[in-house]
Amino acid sequence: MKDKVQKPPVASEETRHQYVPPGPRSKSKRQLFFSSDEHDNSVLVQRPVVPIWQVALSIVLLFINYFLAQYDKFILSYFQSQVISSLGMSLSEYGILSGYATGIVYAVLAIPVAYLADYTGYRVWILSVAAIWWSLCVIFQGLSNNFWQILLARIGMGIGQAPVEALSVSLISDLVPKKWVFLSESLLYIGVYIGEAISAQIATAFLKSNTPWNSALKAIGIVGLVVGVLVRVAIREPIRQTSLITVEADNLNSSNVELPPRSARHDFLATVSYVMRMRSFWVLTIAASFRQISGNVFGYYMPAYLSALYPSQPALLSYYGIIVGVVGTFAVVFGGLAASFFSHKTIMIPLYMTAIGGMISSIFVILMIFSKSAANGDESSGTTILYGAMAAAYLTAETWLGAFNSLLILLLPPQYKTFGIAIYLSVLVLIYSTGPQVMALALRNIDPDSDPYVQRVRLVLAILIPLGYWLAAVGFLYAIPKVRQDVDGRIVQRGNMSRSRKLAFASFAGLLSCLVIALFATSLIFR
Repeated sequence: MKDKVQKPPVASEETRHQYVPPGPRSKSKRQLFFSSDEHDNSVLVQRPVVPIWQVALSIVLLFINYFLAQYDKFILSYFQSQVISSLGMSLSEYGILSGYATGIVYAVLAIPVAYLADYTGYRVWILSVAAIWWSLCVIFQGLSNNFWQILLARIGMGIGQAPVEALSVSLISDLVPKKWVFLSESLLYIGVYIGEAISAQIATAFLKSNTPWNSALKAIGIVGLVVGVLVRVAIREPIRQTSLITVEADNLNSSNVELPPRSARHDFLATVSYVMRMRSFWVLTIAASFRQISGNVFGYYMPAYLSALYPSQPALLSYYGIIVGVVGTFAVVFGGLAASFFSHKTIMIPLYMTAIGGMISSIFVILMIFSKSAANGDESSGTTILYGAMAAAYLTAETWLGAFNSLLILLLPPQYKTFGIAIYLSVLVLIYSTGPQVMALALRNIDPDSDPYVQRVRLVLAILIPLGYWLAAVGFLYAIPKVRQDVDGRIVQRGNMSRSRKLAFASFAGLLSCLVIALFATSLIFR
């Protein structure tokens, strides 16, 4: 039996984006918490009217907060051997720190925290508290003396960092008109590349001065505390704007579940049902997961591999970081600008850029991995090839992050967009965290300073990264017609989801759960 589609009603341009509540709003407990419309997510605007200075200040603070939330990951990557030796850890234990230990916490807690932010309307408050909490946990990481202490600190950090990305993306999507959401979100994701670039410079300076790795973590935690307070003081909760889908309000609120309108359970079930009935959401989620597996493995293991491959090049990490920061920043901003500029013609630019760019980038990634072999073992010529291939790889692959997440959040119901994007990000984390976990198991019982270690890392990187890029490309191209169906309002009609679709969801959930449990248990057994 095929899924039945819900055809959008005919509406005029003036009324097609208006949100009509499911019924008269009574004086409920939920309403008593708020005194103005800015915290009421049933009030929607077709185009935000926020002063440009307020938009700029908000994006800058959200960028700094998001950048700081990425920083500890890069420190662990660049100081892998120092962290392992100073804390007396094994490679498998390091894999737990960079994989499922924090990944599971992210996935579990991001969803309820994001839902709470949407239901209460206090996204800014929750983001501020989360920033203060994870900053304290980063300081505790710097104070750790063994594996279990840093593991507990990272789990605590995961509790605070879990909603950061979802809340930041959600807030920005309501600060600017839809056309400029793509560019604005891309400015947020500059933090990924600037973070890695600055971490590289700090890593080089620390290595030369014999400064311990935990000093950077303590410093970033202190700065994070200050930023957490500034987020609450400087950013105002924006009124939500309509999505790209013309009938999202009708689809979300026409519930067959007999519950009081706007109750917590009603909203939760209605949003989950809507996401399940979208035709593109899960295809995009799985495709992005493959793409992020490649990126996660690249970020965690490529710096250490290249350092081992070129032992006589002390400035390698510095140049590596410069390329990541400069080329990555240019690529992600260019991707957002292109998506914004052509949004009046097509909103599919992020999908085309991600698919085609990833396939091209995989060629340059392989050239990076085998750069020394391509130079016949000469390190000077090899680094020249490496830097050129790396710049090309980042330029072609990194246009996607801000533009793609903008497209996804604009497809979601505005009342619960934070909740919807958190579902996506949580599944993403569970899947892409398998990358470091698989790497840790593959490198078990191998001396990180030995030639067999370098050879094994080379093999795994050459397989996992290009494979993830190509699988993601296939998924993104396959999702394009499904995105068009969702934008036209032709999602699966409520109550008419086919048996095969339900079975596919159940199978996916079961398979993902088994994968998470199996890899986490295996990592604990063989650590």
